[in-house]
Amino acid sequence: MDTEQLLAFDRIVREGSFSRAAQSLDIAQPTISARIRTLEEAVGGPLFVRGGRRLALTELGESFLPYARRALSVMEEGREAARLTREGQRGRVTLGVIESLTGGFLAPAVARFQMEHPQVELFIRAGHTDQIVEMLDDGVVRLGLITWPFWGRDLEPLLRFREPLVLVVPARHPLARREAVALEEVALAGGPLLHVRWGPSVRGLMARLEELGGVQVEVPIDTARQMVLRGVGAAFLTRTLVAEDLAAGRLATVSVADLPPVFRDSALVKLERGTLPTAAAAFVKALQAEAGPLHVS
Repeated sequence: MDTEQLLAFDRIVREGSFSRAAQSLDIAQPTISARIRTLEEAVGGPLFVRGGRRLALTELGESFLPYARRALSVMEEGREAARLTREGQRGRVTLGVIESLTGGFLAPAVARFQMEHPQVELFIRAGHTDQIVEMLDDGVVRLGLITWPFWGRDLEPLLRFREPLVLVVPARHPLARREAVALEEVALAGGPLLHVRWGPSVRGLMARLEELGGVQVEVPIDTARQMVLRGVGAAFLTRTLVAEDLAAGRLATVSVADLPPVFRDSALVKLERGTLPTAAAAFVKALQAEAGPLHVS
């Protein structure tokens, strides 16, 4: 029993004759007759009453017809699902992301992707870079958004991002009224300086601030943001993380005159082995588009 036999059976019933059904399917009448004979052998009896003036189904044919049509419908749904998957409109995208990037440009990228690919399942897990690399190795996720560079593993960077870090203080903080300050003033007047683990590029800066005598409190990224919003301390944060707070006037940035630009580098990676599904490749494009100038080649 195959799809061509079921299609021939359904078309004969709809057209009311073997000849018209053969014509609509663009096949010869002997061919459609042979398909029905083979189908009847498979179901164990005749499907049509032979010899009458009008084509009619047997009792066996009437009972089998709804199942034949259901099978054809399921096959059509399967072909459509395969087409959508091939075009990136169906499937699953699994992503591991460091917690500091769950907001920023990732959130609008996810919203964009879901609007453009509403039938694709999207699963996002948060964790530290080491945890995300383990997820990639275990096959839990196919994509990882991690701190970069990451040495010693078979990771292929698909996109790289560089986000400037800015010194953020409460809107009424004394430093907020200054056009520019020295790094020593940040150490002594930040009160306290909230130390966020942004990666290798920030370690030297935090060590220098500690040498200058400042009080540092190490906290998670979102905790630092919430503390500064409540008027406590200062922190080096990514602009994307606090963009809404800056626009609303809840926080302010402070220019540090003797500090070279400081960045947080990250990358969207996959394992070197294997290729990405079409839906995952489409997500990569959405993330690149939403990151805009933060994306670096």
